[in-house]
Amino acid sequence: MALKNGKGFRLFDQNRDGPGVEKGEDTTPNIKYFFKLWGRKFWKLISLNLVMLVQIIPLLICLYVYLAGPKTAAQYYPLSLPLIGAQTAQPTSVGMTLLTMFSGLYHIPAYNTYAWWVIGILAAFHVITYGWQMCGCTYILRNLVRGDGVFILSDFFYAIKKNLKQGFFMGLIDCAVVFALVFDFLYFLSAPATGWNNFMYVLIIALFIIWMFMRFYLYLMLVTFDMKIGKILKNALIFTALGVKRNLMGALGIVLMALLSAALIVLCVSIRIYAVIILPFMFFLAFAGFMYTYAAWPVVKKYMIDPVQSK
Repeated sequence: MALKNGKGFRLFDQNRDGPGVEKGEDTTPNIKYFFKLWGRKFWKLISLNLVMLVQIIPLLICLYVYLAGPKTAAQYYPLSLPLIGAQTAQPTSVGMTLLTMFSGLYHIPAYNTYAWWVIGILAAFHVITYGWQMCGCTYILRNLVRGDGVFILSDFFYAIKKNLKQGFFMGLIDCAVVFALVFDFLYFLSAPATGWNNFMYVLIIALFIIWMFMRFYLYLMLVTFDMKIGKILKNALIFTALGVKRNLMGALGIVLMALLSAALIVLCVSIRIYAVIILPFMFFLAFAGFMYTYAAWPVVKKYMIDPVQSK
């Protein structure tokens, strides 16, 4: 394991754009310093959020096309009648899951229309580029948490270039795991309430939570160290346990921010100020990323960097 070399990967380089850590400043990674650093990097985070929107805009367009595009009545969907027949003859969890996901009693986009092409192309774009986007954003977030200055666009593309291969495969793994966990959740949600199915339902939820915490560390280690993906996955699982307190605080901050954003939207919509709906899109992704990176970086530094530097 070694630190990645090159521009921007020096651990405490203060010769970069923007303010660094003040001389003699207490940089203990606690809540007080979090708000101080957050205020100092506020506008950088807003700028970064504009870049991070690329992660969700394709998904939002897919959702819009799915809801607003041309529809085919469910009874004419090729899978509807076979699945309904199979479920009527012998109900199964698999059949109910497939019926819910692909041919439930609702209108779906019509075949041979632009809707499927748009959804397919944008979904493929999201999966293929997700790992690269996460590498670029995580690299910037890590430097902001360290108190470094950053150049948003140049650092973003630099990190992608340095992690082109690993970032691609990590993104595929990430998307595949999330899809599998969501599919399994829907499967056991619709399964008969037996002891085994209830156990698996709880287990899937637990695995999903663990994976979300592991994601705090996956891309952070990827952009910082020369390590194989298997080792990164192993270390991320270990750090999920070692940094449980910081992980929970980071997750709590994200949840509170989401609840406050939702409450603000509901309040403004109730008084017909609809423009405020776009407000969370201007800050949420970067602020959430800053929270979990601030939570995770001290753990990585303590167990992977400090022991090497102390030798």
